Order: sequence, then C-alpha cells, then structure tokens
Amino acid sequence: MIVAKKLKSADDFMYHMYVHLNSVDKFAIFSGLKLTQFMAAFEPLHHLLLLKHTYEDSSFNMHTQFEYIPEDEVTRFVKKSAELKELCWIDFLDEKGLDQLTPVEQGELLYISHKKEPITSPFFNKLQNRFVYYSSDVGKMTKVYFRHLSDADLLIANVMNSLIEERERTTSFWRRKVKSRVPAISPESLRNYRPYVSDGALLSLYRIEKPKVAYAIEIRNLADYSFLDEVWDDLEAILKNKHDELMYIV
Repeated sequence: MIVAKKLKSADDFMYHMYVHLNSVDKFAIFSGLKLTQFMAAFEPLHHLLLLKHTYEDSSFNMHTQFEYIPEDEVTRFVKKSAELKELCWIDFLDEKGLDQLTPVEQGELLYISHKKEPITSPFFNKLQNRFVYYSSDVGKMTKVYFRHLSDADLLIANVMNSLIEERERTTSFWRRKVKSRVPAISPESLRNYRPYVSDGALLSLYRIEKPKVAYAIEIRNLADYSFLDEVWDDLEAILKNKHDELMYIV
C-alpha cells in the first residue's frame, strides 16, 4: 500500500517571507518583514531622518524642516514602530551633513517620500546613508534601497537565523539539552539564490525532525503575482505547488 505524502500547510512552516530583488537598481521589496527584524540585522544604525511618519516623539532639524530620530532614541523608536501604518526613513551619519543639504537635495528627499523611489541616486554623500527604507501596512509591503546589495543577503540570513535560534532555545528548554551548535545559513550562500527572487519569490522556513534535526527553506517563484496581498490570500494554494528550490540549513 502506497501512502501519499502529506502536503504541508501554511501552519507547518515557521515563517514565510516574500522577496523581490532588483539587483540593477539595488532595492528589494519584502512582505512579512518587520522593522524590528530589519534593525536587528544592522544595529546599531546612526540617526534616522523621517520622511513620512506619524511618530510624535521625534527631534526637529531647522535647516531641512525634517524630523529625525537621534542615535540614542532609535531603540525606543523601533519598539513603537508597530503602531505606524506608513513609514519612510533614511539613515544619516551626523546632523552636520543634514545641515549641508542643498534645496535640490532636500527636494530629492521629498520626492523619495512621495514616490518611494529616487530621482537619481537614493544615496547621499553628505548623509552617508546605507539604506532608504519604506514600509506600508497596506499590502504589508517593505521596500529597501541598499547601498551594498550584500546587505540584502545579510538581512534575510539574519531573520532566518534569529528564528532558528529562538526555536532551538525553546526546544532546549523543554528537553533540558543545549545544542553545541545551532544550524545557521550564511549570507554568502544566499547569493547563489538571487536568480530565484529576481522576479519575486516566497521563502518558507520549516524544521525537519528526522533523520536528524535541521532546517530548510522552500523557494517558490511568484513572478505571476503583481500585488502582495494576493500572495497571502493565496498562500495555501501556493504551498501546494512544488517548490522551485530547496535550501538545507544544518
């Protein structure tokens, strides 16, 4: 008697993340990513210049008329970020650089806040910014411009590894057994899978119990999806399709 292999449902996975990476323009669109996860991968960042927000406890820069988060307030800001429905910020090194921005450069920042894309480059020499970050609760979308595209790999790896570490800590607590080494994925290994996310893909993390404990990420190309909310509406149907690639994390 042949027993059919049980298909996994959405709840059988630890985590799902949508990623669409544009290597030419050096940005990525994510869904399922929280600001807390992003900041954990790159902390500590310096100051954050707020281009679109509803945060009430920010500081004010007289030269640009923009509000910003000082370095020593970033942690507090991130903790309250879940309350924000829409957010756009750019990191900057120090306020001296902010005070040197020309009217044209300030206009370019306003354009980014409105269009979620730059007129020319999203990176400003006077600010020495590493990122441009935009997120919206509508469509559960996050768009990030990366000065160094390798930071996109670092971000994904950090999110996955943090989830694995949390799962292993919980398991070790109940079993009273601490592993000498926790499975982890390297940012370098993720670079091999960039072609899969160039048109948009779903990354689904799960735990394998046998023959030995390990983790895996199923990758499914979602080039046919134009709207992120449709991905989550169709999640169960998407997971019934065979994955395009499987990454083991041991």
